[in-house]
Amino acid sequence: MLTLIVLGFVVLIFIIAFISMYNTIISKHNLVKRAWSDVANYERQKVNILDSLEPVVDQYTSHEASTLKDITELRQNIKSLDGKEPDVETLGQIQKQTDELIKGMSITVESYPDLKANTVYLDLMGQIKDQNENVGAAISIFNRNVEIFNSYIESFPSNIVNGMSAKKNRITEFSDSITDQNIEYKPSF
Repeated sequence: MLTLIVLGFVVLIFIIAFISMYNTIISKHNLVKRAWSDVANYERQKVNILDSLEPVVDQYTSHEASTLKDITELRQNIKSLDGKEPDVETLGQIQKQTDELIKGMSITVESYPDLKANTVYLDLMGQIKDQNENVGAAISIFNRNVEIFNSYIESFPSNIVNGMSAKKNRITEFSDSITDQNIEYKPSF
């Protein structure tokens, strides 16, 4: 009878250990999935910021292009006065063009370019930099969770439990091939 109780107790401990290891495998696998979700979420946020940045850059570029075009046209008209007989009509057109350009630049500077767009642009670029740092941190957390998960499912006796029930496969860590190419040192694993 005592042998049966001891045997029952040993079997119960094995069952509890098996269930505990199984639950740990599932828990660590879920941590890896959550860490990857964080990476994807930060990337999505970065895309949203880039979507906000595009119209600002387009508007700023459009303003610069039209201003540059106006300045170039004005410069050409002024050069056309050199070496010629005075042409009051052309001079009047140049003056009118100059007044319109200055008036347009004054209105534009008050309402947009360097004063406002620059700060909006810099703010958005700062947000993108922050998101890149968040992505890097999330990737580090993901890789750490992958390492812990892989080590756990490959270690004895949890590898037996995984092979019998959970059947979770090893997960590949994230690596940046461009960065890997630029690092001369290669550890000999």
